[in-house]
Amino acid sequence: MAHGKTSFVCLPCRASYKQSHPGTGPSDRACPRCAGPLIHVGSAFEAPPRRDTAAWRVLSLLLHAGVRFHKSCCGGPGYRPRTLGEVRARMAYARRTGEPFAQALTRHELP
Repeated sequence: MAHGKTSFVCLPCRASYKQSHPGTGPSDRACPRCAGPLIHVGSAFEAPPRRDTAAWRVLSLLLHAGVRFHKSCCGGPGYRPRTLGEVRARMAYARRTGEPFAQALTRHELP
């Protein structure tokens, strides 16, 4: 069975591309616009509009913390924060409790 396509993003260009799964093609992907490296984000990723700089900033924070958008057994990637306020609250919680940032960022609700 052939692998489906998955999403890659270029943060400086604020662009998303669907390409073949990383296991089936070259491992180093380059952005067609700037030739910079593409980041594999997963098959359940939905890119924000290019002009929405706040959403791209949140996406950048998530990706640099190691959060990706892979499908789970229930069909989607699970909860991901959409605003800087949600990210700040979860980062503060992670610092306070010692929980890893990636795990705190994917919490649906904070205790």
